[in-house]
Amino acid sequence: MTTVNKTAESLEEGITNLMNGAKEDYHKWSSHGKEQISSYMQEQLAKWDDSISIREGKKYIKIVRDNSVFAFICKTDFKHFKIGDILKPAGFNAPALNQPRGNVLSGNYAIRWTGPLYLN
Repeated sequence: MTTVNKTAESLEEGITNLMNGAKEDYHKWSSHGKEQISSYMQEQLAKWDDSISIREGKKYIKIVRDNSVFAFICKTDFKHFKIGDILKPAGFNAPALNQPRGNVLSGNYAIRWTGPLYLN
């Protein structure tokens, strides 16, 4: 698990911080505390940024990594959510609407390379 402490002025900057945190967590996970990582893991890290696509909808920004949904980001305030809230996917086209997992604008949230964390 990696904690992203950076705040952001825009959703774009916040999403960059989010994905950099996930990439950092992948590096930690793949190295198992060692200095060297395998050539396969090095290759995967090099491809990380190219494997991400951003798809903008009416309410959410969908972050897709390697053809699966990584997270949804709220574009506006609605119900009990605020702009920038990170939502776990419930499926490919919809987020889980129970509770945000953090906020890309305010920072100070935990992330794994596999996606937002489950609720405690």
